[in-house]
Amino acid sequence: MLNVALPKGRLGEKVYKMLEKAGYSCEDMLKDTRKLVFTDEKSGVSYFWVKPSDVTVYVEHGVADIGVAGKDILAESQADVYELLDLKTGKCRMCVASVNGFREDTSRPLRVATKFPRVAEKFYASKNRDIEVIKLYGSIELAPILGLSDVIVDIVETGTTLRENNMCVLEEIFHISARLIANKARYKFKRNEVDAAVARLKKEIPDD
Repeated sequence: MLNVALPKGRLGEKVYKMLEKAGYSCEDMLKDTRKLVFTDEKSGVSYFWVKPSDVTVYVEHGVADIGVAGKDILAESQADVYELLDLKTGKCRMCVASVNGFREDTSRPLRVATKFPRVAEKFYASKNRDIEVIKLYGSIELAPILGLSDVIVDIVETGTTLRENNMCVLEEIFHISARLIANKARYKFKRNEVDAAVARLKKEIPDD
């Protein structure tokens, strides 16, 4: 039995459909229900829905054998897990952005508003740039507009929100997509099952 942590929401539902096509179906998964754990003995799989940012926690602690998390969450959490497969879905970018016409003052630390402080710190450390991180949980774009920060480090999908708020991307940090991850100890114990799932899933990955 493979225990699989899937992120709640559109991405998780999309990945479940890939898993379903790969032979890991579970009849009740997409029904309108408040259930969180779904098991199918025939398919040899048990799924549970969790908050996207919690997938790495469940996998790292071995509650889930495998799971699906965005590259953004993996980079920020720095979870000690195996990254097995790029599912090439849920694509977007981690970027630095600010208001149009922004000019950086290099005489002082750069004020960076973000939901991803570790990502921001690692990126600017690679540039030997001192920063002041401002951790936010809501609409990050508001910070430079109101002068709370100089720039933001955030996920950009289409760029529409930035354009509508007279902002633009200054730098791209990395590309994001959904990744299949595995608990290191559980992978050794269930290697055959996990490798079989990886092989089947590869056939369902959309072409670039």
